Amino acid sequence: MFEFDQYLGFLAFLSILTLGFWLMIFLVTFVVPFWIGGALLERFKEMKEEKKARREAL
Repeated sequence: MFEFDQYLGFLAFLSILTLGFWLMIFLVTFVVPFWIGGALLERFKEMKEEKKARREAL
C-alpha cells in the first residue's frame, strides 16, 4: 500500500494538521477572547478617566 517514505510523509502531514487544529482551538477559545476582553477593559478605564478629568475641570 504505502512505501516507507510515503508513510513518513503521511505521518508528518497528519502531525502538522493536528497541531494546526489544536492551535486554532487554543487561539479561538483563549487568546482571542483574552485579547478582546483586555482591550475593552482598557477602553473602559480610559473613558472613566476622561469623565473624571472633565468633572474636575468644571
